[in-house]
Amino acid sequence: MLEKLPTAVGRALRAARPGMERLAINDAALAEVPETIALTSPAFADGGVLPTRCTADGEGLSPPLDWAGVPDAAAEVVLLIEDADSPTPYPLVHAIVWRLPPGDGSLGEGAMPAERGIGTQPAMGVNSLMRIGYLPPDPPPGHGPHRYAFQVFALRTPLTIDTAAPGRTELIDALNAAAIAKGRLVGTYERP
Repeated sequence: MLEKLPTAVGRALRAARPGMERLAINDAALAEVPETIALTSPAFADGGVLPTRCTADGEGLSPPLDWAGVPDAAAEVVLLIEDADSPTPYPLVHAIVWRLPPGDGSLGEGAMPAERGIGTQPAMGVNSLMRIGYLPPDPPPGHGPHRYAFQVFALRTPLTIDTAAPGRTELIDALNAAAIAKGRLVGTYERP
């Protein structure tokens, strides 16, 4: 989608970025939640480059993820993927996965398809394009490297949201009330 944006526009928007401080994991209400969950991927290291197959320039597959260190008291795990460098006021949401079983777990490569129906597994929320599913990284040409934050949260109670597919605002409100642990993994990608 953004690959057709002229490189000059991407360069002109280089300074327009919400930054890491605007990520959900850094929300002031979640500051006291311990960052004790280890989130990793066999496809990329923390701070490393995302494989092209996991972006809009490749097959658009969601990367494989593993998490460990979820507290025994957790009732549910939630995953949120945000772009800290999108040319938007707030991070661009690439995926919300909720109702994941409590405890250590994983999602295989491609487990978050681009188009998902309500009631399918994994249960997914609304991305920034107002669609249910995984939105592959698609930074504007010339905008520079983007940091994609994969954030996992353990909740003391199951997520209760008044919609079948939550968006970022509903999710953060719920996390503020129920998160007991968190973790993150950052992957980077820059369109050549």
